[in-house]
Amino acid sequence: MDVMFKLTLAALAVLALTESGLAQSPNGAEARLKERNITLPPAPAAVGNYVDAVRVGSLLFVSGNTSREWEPKGKVGKDLTVEQGYQAARYAGLLFLARVRVTLGSLDRAKRVVKVLGMVNSSDGFGDQPKVIDGFSDLMVEVLGESVGKHARSAVGIAALPGNAPVEVEVILEVE
Repeated sequence: MDVMFKLTLAALAVLALTESGLAQSPNGAEARLKERNITLPPAPAAVGNYVDAVRVGSLLFVSGNTSREWEPKGKVGKDLTVEQGYQAARYAGLLFLARVRVTLGSLDRAKRVVKVLGMVNSSDGFGDQPKVIDGFSDLMVEVLGESVGKHARSAVGIAALPGNAPVEVEVILEVE
């Protein structure tokens, strides 16, 4: 085989891996996780009569991820500070990324975080839900990059969450 033919075959193999989502981009989410020494926890399993994610065309609807393993538990503004809530939201983001990786095989297949619903277990009168959910949003930009990770968002206060978790986050994601 001549050199040009070998190079063409190698280029086609790389292209096929990239299009299948099996190759990792040196600037992609998987590489960013390694660069930042971020380890994802195990993907949480569904704990009820639902599925973790549903794909419709190029959209992936991801079930809510709570920070129920996060300590401390409870209401932000009473049992937790805004900073503790921010960290709980970041942890919910790590669970979301773990769930997406299991579903898609690679985070590099995420094209855009479209919409986020962030729910904060809030004490009466607490109004800093956006500051809490920034923990999730900041992680998405850090790992997925600005063009993929920045999203439309709602941040709301909730009277209670499963397991007395401080935060739950639900996401719509555009995927390859």
